[in-house]
Amino acid sequence: MVYDLISMNMSVNPDFISVIRLTLSGIAGKIGFSLDDIEDMKVCISEACTNAIKHSNRDEFQVKFYIYPDKLTIEVSDDGIGYDVDSLESPDLKNPKTSGLGIFIIKTLMDEVDIRSCDNCGTVIKMTKLVGVEE
Repeated sequence: MVYDLISMNMSVNPDFISVIRLTLSGIAGKIGFSLDDIEDMKVCISEACTNAIKHSNRDEFQVKFYIYPDKLTIEVSDDGIGYDVDSLESPDLKNPKTSGLGIFIIKTLMDEVDIRSCDNCGTVIKMTKLVGVEE
């Protein structure tokens, strides 16, 4: 399937997450996502970027938007410490902690989520939202 690609190298300065969110809003609006879906995706990209900023070993991380007629795939990658993806446990929602909910939120709000990571090789969070799909 043919797609357009927008790729951004971003500073690990958290003040620039708003730039990424605005970029996402513009792209998603052009494709035809509802305002609710755009807000959900903005939450997810904020969580993924916050993780990249928190765990990156470099001064930047990457965000890619793969734009299809019927979906948007967002990829956030860093060159950070990485982690064992299989070791992540579902959060205890009755006793929430101050951290650890980001991946759970992303998996809840997006239609498809793929996370690749390993120790000292960075992390790639790839998340897809389909246009017009109701939960």
